[in-house]
Amino acid sequence: MTGQNAIAIGRLAGTADGAIATLLDAAFGPDRHGRTAYRVRRGMAWLTELSFAAHDAAGGLAGVLQCWPVALAGADGVEAPLIMVGPVAVRPDLQLHGLGRRLMDHLVVVADALPQAQALPLMMIGDPDYYGRFWGFTAEGTGEWEAPGPVERHRLLARAPLAALPRAGLLGPRQQAVLSAAL
Repeated sequence: MTGQNAIAIGRLAGTADGAIATLLDAAFGPDRHGRTAYRVRRGMAWLTELSFAAHDAAGGLAGVLQCWPVALAGADGVEAPLIMVGPVAVRPDLQLHGLGRRLMDHLVVVADALPQAQALPLMMIGDPDYYGRFWGFTAEGTGEWEAPGPVERHRLLARAPLAALPRAGLLGPRQQAVLSAAL
């Protein structure tokens, strides 16, 4: 892609909500709010420390990656905090040139550098071949996870040592009391 080096990746914080919504609508369509991923993170604000924007040389928004505080609630009501990755969205005229991959690379570097007390498993709904090959996401260990909407089981992915993953539960927004203790 010509101009790929002219794309700068930084924090999403400070980017206008309208610009983010316009880019997400262009990348996924205006009906994106009905997807299961939106139900999982309903009512949560994205994590500023783990959400990124790509801007072109003119300062226009070229891509976004948002992360969200979610949890897997067990049958006993105990929540295991997780970080939900996505959406990863790139402006349609810049798609298929590696910008989404650059955003994911950036996230993984930042997430891997978090202090142990803040490091939580990453999870997403995505393409297992793509996210597994580059960043180690896998559906292994998520087989007994439930979502608040339809999901193709093989697309429910996590990135963490299997021992660190909760075995079963329902994905949903993280409770506020947990937010103060971890990302």
